[in-house]
Amino acid sequence: MASTRQEIIEELRHLLETEDVAAIKDQVDHLKTQFYSVAAEEVTETDAEAGAELPETGKDEEQFKALLAEYKARKAEVAAAQAKEQAENLKKKQAILDEMKQLVDAATADGVMPNIQRMKELQAEWKATGAVAADKLQEIRKAYQQLQEQFYDLVKINIELRDLDFKKNLELKTLLCEAAEKLQQNENIVEASRMLQQLHDEWAEIGPVARELREELWERFKAASTIINKKHQAYFDELHRKEQENLEKKQAIIDRMKEIMEPIVNGVPMSVKEWEEATSKVQELQAEWRKIGFAPKKQNQSIYDAFRAECDRFYQTKKEFFRELREQRKIREQRHKEYLERQAAREQAREERRKQRIERITAGGGNLRKLRDKLVQEIKTAENNILFFTAKSKGANKIVDDMRKKIEELKARLAEIEQQMDAENNG
Repeated sequence: MASTRQEIIEELRHLLETEDVAAIKDQVDHLKTQFYSVAAEEVTETDAEAGAELPETGKDEEQFKALLAEYKARKAEVAAAQAKEQAENLKKKQAILDEMKQLVDAATADGVMPNIQRMKELQAEWKATGAVAADKLQEIRKAYQQLQEQFYDLVKINIELRDLDFKKNLELKTLLCEAAEKLQQNENIVEASRMLQQLHDEWAEIGPVARELREELWERFKAASTIINKKHQAYFDELHRKEQENLEKKQAIIDRMKEIMEPIVNGVPMSVKEWEEATSKVQELQAEWRKIGFAPKKQNQSIYDAFRAECDRFYQTKKEFFRELREQRKIREQRHKEYLERQAAREQAREERRKQRIERITAGGGNLRKLRDKLVQEIKTAENNILFFTAKSKGANKIVDDMRKKIEELKARLAEIEQQMDAENNG
C-alpha cells in the first residue's frame, strides 16, 4: 500500500495505464482520500520542531490533479461511447420488440412452428444485444417479458413443447431462488447486493413458467431479495450514521484548534514554554484526527480543508513568533557587543592618559612615592575590572586579555619606580 504522496501518484498513473477507467472508480476515490491524509500526516512530522518550514505540496498536488483530470476526461469519453452504444442497443431491442409484437398479433394455428422458431431467434438476438440506459431498462424489459408471456399464452403451440420450455424455465428460476436465499448467509452485504442484481438480470432473461406457478415462484424470489435489500439498506444507514458521527468528532477537533488559536489571534503574549505546550496539544489533536474514519462524502473534503487551514495557521504563526524571537536576540547581542567595544575604548583612553601622566611626572622629577601609590591603585582598579568582565560579560575575552597586558605593564613600571626609590634611599 502506498505510503507517500509520490507512491500514490505512481499508483494512480499505473491504474490509468493498465486498467479500464470505467472499473477503477473506487480505487481512484481511495487514492484521492489517501493522498490528502498522507499530506496531513506530513504536516505533523515536518512542523513538530519550532520554526520548521512548512511542507510544499504544490508540485505533488499539481501532478495528482493532472492525473485526476486525465481520469475524468477518459471516463467521460468512455461514458459518451457507452451512451452511444446503449442508444444503438435500444434501437436494436426496440426493433426486436416490434417484430415480437407482430408475431403475437399474427399467431395462428397454421403459423405456429415458424413463429416459435422465429421467437427463439429473437430471444437469442435480445440476449446477444448489449445493455441499454438505466432509465430505459425497466420499461423495455417489462415489454419484453410481456410479449414473451403473451406469445406463449396466445399462440396455439404444441403443449408438450410449451411444457418443456416451462419446465426448463422453472428449473432455472428455481435455481435463482435458491441462489438468492443462499446470499443471505454472505456477511459482505455489498457483495451480496451486487450478486443479487446479477440474479435479477438473469431472471429477466429467462422465459415464463406455467401460469399457475408464476406468482408463487416470483414471490419466493422477491422475498429472498427483500431480505438482502433490507440488510443492504441497514448497512448504509449505519455507515451514514457513523460518517455523521465522524463529522461531528472532526468538527469538535477544529473547535478545539480554534480555542488554542484564540489567545494567539487576540495578541496575548506567549512564552517559548507556552508555545511548546500549545504545539503538544495540536499534535495530540492531529493524532486524534487520524484515528477518525471518513465523514459523509459531501463534507469529507471540506472538513479536511478546514482542519488543514487551522493547522497551517497555527504553524505559520508559530514560525513568525520564533523568527521574531531570533531577530530580537540578534539585536540584543549586537547592542551588548557595541557596549563592550565602547568600554574597551574608554579603558584604552584612560590607559593612555595614565601613561602620559607618568611620563610627565617622571620627566619632571616628581614625587616617586605618589607615583608608586598611583600605580598601585591603577593595578587594583584594572584587576577589579577583569573580575567584572569575566563574571558579567560574554564575548569579552579580547578586552580581558588586553587589560591583563596593561596590568603587567603597570607592574613592570611599578617595579622600576620602587627600584628608583630604593636607589635614592640607599644613595
